[in-house]
Formats: sequence, structure tokens, C-alpha cells
Amino acid sequence: MVPTPRWLLREPSESAAVRLFCIPYSGCGASMYRQWPRFLGDVEVCAVQLPGRENRLREQPYRTYEAMADDLAEALLPYLDRPFAFFGHCGSALPGYETTVRLAERGYPLPARLFVSSQVAPHQGPAGRFLEMSDDELKVEVHELIEQLGGKALPDLVELSVRILRADVEANKRYRPPEPTLLPVPISALGWRHDVEVDHRRMSGWSDCGPATFHLLDGPHYRFMEAPPELMRLLSDELAAAAVA
Repeated sequence: MVPTPRWLLREPSESAAVRLFCIPYSGCGASMYRQWPRFLGDVEVCAVQLPGRENRLREQPYRTYEAMADDLAEALLPYLDRPFAFFGHCGSALPGYETTVRLAERGYPLPARLFVSSQVAPHQGPAGRFLEMSDDELKVEVHELIEQLGGKALPDLVELSVRILRADVEANKRYRPPEPTLLPVPISALGWRHDVEVDHRRMSGWSDCGPATFHLLDGPHYRFMEAPPELMRLLSDELAAAAVA
């Protein structure tokens, strides 16, 4: 297998029964999943690295989710030789969906499951308070997020992160599919009880995109980064069948 160091933080293990490709939240890099375990039983957590952040800092962020999905589908293809799934939270749930659309269009392997957390269905967006924020307002959000991730919010780091976040926000604004593509892939739509960014009651539209099940987890918008046990258990349980397929 040819390594793809740009797109993944590490080469996936040949011993994994299932691969869970995790796309980073808007404005962040793959290291945001550093609190997640590498393995959930037989499921390997594979953090995806997008252009413009961390070790891909010199590259330009994508202007559209469609362009991102075009490239991501091809980059991950060598690693789709066994059951796999996508996980995305908020803005990154949409590239996970769009990449699944690309895989279906190209006749490539399809995920065993698509996990979409804290995001409305693609044809019912865009949604979220970041969409109308100024750069100064985004700086406040980035400052808080960096500290929540355990970093130090240095001015240069905040400025750089705002540039990436602004690009991601604009890509979200541009993503307006007129109608959903119905996928032959089970979708797990995950809402968060105390989420003030995306109300879980607005996520029902995912049933228009494929066979969907809905789950409500405790916590606010950013709790997923902490690898809460109930989320890890849900991911593991819902991929258990794929691991023995």
C-alpha cells in the first residue's frame, strides 16, 4: 500500500478490522482527535488531515466541500480495502457526506456507516452562528477553542487559526445542494443535549439522505473532542457488525 502521509497522521494498521476516518472540525487540524483512542476494539481511529493546517500549513484550504470530497475520495481509496466509516462534527459532517456521495458516484467502496454529529442535513443548511461572525468575533471563538484543546492561545496562532476557520466557514456558506442525494449507507445522526450551536431537533432531515438513526448524547457542542465514553461506545457498537463481516 502506498503511504498517504499528507492526508492521514499515520499509516493505518493492517491489523484493523474496520477504519473510522475522522474529519476535523472547522478551523482545526487532525490533532483535535488526540484525546481519542487509536483503537475502539477492532475499529482503528484514523484522523484525516486537511490542507492549510498543521503539517499541511503551506497548502491552501479548500474553497468548497465538493472540491475537498473530490480529492479525499481518491486519497483514501487505497485504504478502503476493508470496512470503514466516516465521522464528522458540525462543519466536518458535510464533507463526510459529500465524500460518500463521490464514492457512490465513482463506484468505489462505500462506508459501512456515516456518522454526522451536530449538523443539519445538507439540503437544510447552512446553519450555525459562525456563518455571520466577523473575523474579530471568530478570534474570540478560536481563542477559547485553543485553550479547550489544551494549547496556549498565542496571537500568531490565533490569527492563523482564524484564517483557516474563515475559509471553512465560507465553504460552509457555499454548500447549498438543492436536494439531498439518497445514499445506500446507514447514517447515524448524533445530537448533543446542551448544544447551543446546532439544536439536535433540527437534524431530522438526515432521514432524506439515507436510512438514518438518531442519537442524543449529553454535553455541549465541543464535548466530542474529549472522547466521552458514551460516544466511543456508540461508535464501537454501531461498527461491531462491520468488524465481523
